[in-house]
Amino acid sequence: MAKTAETFTWVGTTKGGKSGKGEITAGSLHEAKNLLRRQGVSATKVKKVAKPLFGGKQKITAQDIAVLSRQLATMLGAGVTLIQSIDMIAQGHANPSMRELLNSIGNEVKSGNPLSSALRKHPDKFDDLYCDLVETGEQSGALETIYDRIALYKEKAEALKSKIKKAMFYPIAVLVVAFIVTTILLIFVVPQFEEIFNGFGAELPAFTQMVIGLSGMMRDYGPFVGVAVVIGAVLFKKAHSKSIDLRDKVDKMILKIPVIGEILRKAAVARFTRTLSTTFAAGVPLIGALDSAAGASGNAVFRDAILFVKKEVAGGLQMNVAMRATNIFPDMVTQMIAIGEESGSVDSMLDKIATIYEAEVDDMVDGLTSLLEPMIMAVLGVVIGGLIVAMYLPIFEMGNVV
Repeated sequence: MAKTAETFTWVGTTKGGKSGKGEITAGSLHEAKNLLRRQGVSATKVKKVAKPLFGGKQKITAQDIAVLSRQLATMLGAGVTLIQSIDMIAQGHANPSMRELLNSIGNEVKSGNPLSSALRKHPDKFDDLYCDLVETGEQSGALETIYDRIALYKEKAEALKSKIKKAMFYPIAVLVVAFIVTTILLIFVVPQFEEIFNGFGAELPAFTQMVIGLSGMMRDYGPFVGVAVVIGAVLFKKAHSKSIDLRDKVDKMILKIPVIGEILRKAAVARFTRTLSTTFAAGVPLIGALDSAAGASGNAVFRDAILFVKKEVAGGLQMNVAMRATNIFPDMVTQMIAIGEESGSVDSMLDKIATIYEAEVDDMVDGLTSLLEPMIMAVLGVVIGGLIVAMYLPIFEMGNVV
């Protein structure tokens, strides 16, 4: 079983004979001292950094990895060596977890291991696609070019993810705000009016009776319903994480949601073509590139379709013909790929398709946002206005009651 990497601080003399101090990541104190010795550091003091008693480390996000990729691409392109680049980024990073990660990777590279091998030791941060691309760059001697493509790929992927989150956030926000406002009115406001109406001595309008009954149900059974919903959500989340069949069914259902489903379809096409373009241009064989694209598609429907395409292409069929047979990909996509296959420029054609669909996702999300802003006001107006009307109807009819 592999040892957990720990962070150690050191004080001593550097290779140039100057006094210095810093941090190093290793599996043990002995290993830390050996690594320092290999780097030419004569350490007088090496101490393990104590872990905080409360609270965890600052998380490393996908955006952090995207920024790191761009920094490495820029530095390598400027002629800075790989080890210097990693050290410089680590020293200037504000996130302690990123500094620890980069120090660990830097120590591996300084020990003579390939960068791709060092990255594979952190699969939760660098997936197989990322590591395969880096390995391809190392083997071809064009790591700076590959890293530029990786950086562009990660930036596009994060931008697309941000857009999808934005598209999903607005409908959820409408429902949550409407539910909170309605709950507050039913639990705290309606009972006050109910006490007043009890002294009227006349039958209340049907709409008012319905709202008062709903208020009573909310007060009597609301806590139980709330607990049941929370438990149901937790159980569903656990089942969703464990069951592949459930995840696949959810993916299929999401694609059928009006507007949102279409956005997710276009996003899946954009991810597929962007991943395939990046891997294919980097020199990864088409079969391997399709494998990576299937994993990066983000939806079970498209994943299965891409794996079908991979199987057919391995059997000698043209990619555009196999894609058309799935009935999943838009005609424009298959036609453009057919042109790319005929002209021998599949990677550039895939890049153009990805750019087109990323722009379409942007436009659809912006359009959805513009549409939902007045809808939020309308929904809240109907909900709050309806409750107010229900409470004031008996007062408006007071003249007939008295």
